[in-house]
Amino acid sequence: MVTVYAIVLALGVIGLLVQVMGGALAENLGREDRDPGVRFGLRGKQVVAAAIGFGMGGISAEFAPIDITWPFALLIAVVAAVMAVLWVRYAVGQANTT
Repeated sequence: MVTVYAIVLALGVIGLLVQVMGGALAENLGREDRDPGVRFGLRGKQVVAAAIGFGMGGISAEFAPIDITWPFALLIAVVAAVMAVLWVRYAVGQANTT
């Protein structure tokens, strides 16, 4: 399962880089319609957050100093993904109100 967590984490980090660098490029070119954060909206941000949360939570659980079985590590990874999605929803909601 470590391989699955690593692949999902790598895809999440790549997605995060695409969002950040694509947003910067769109800002510099003056074309907000090309911004991945605008094009994919909240759902795209949540997918990236879920991938990073799942990968980080799973790898952290697998390499924990205590002996955790793989189903419990998978549960921890899913909980981490849900928490990451909730955090993105909270952070985007805070950004839109100011």
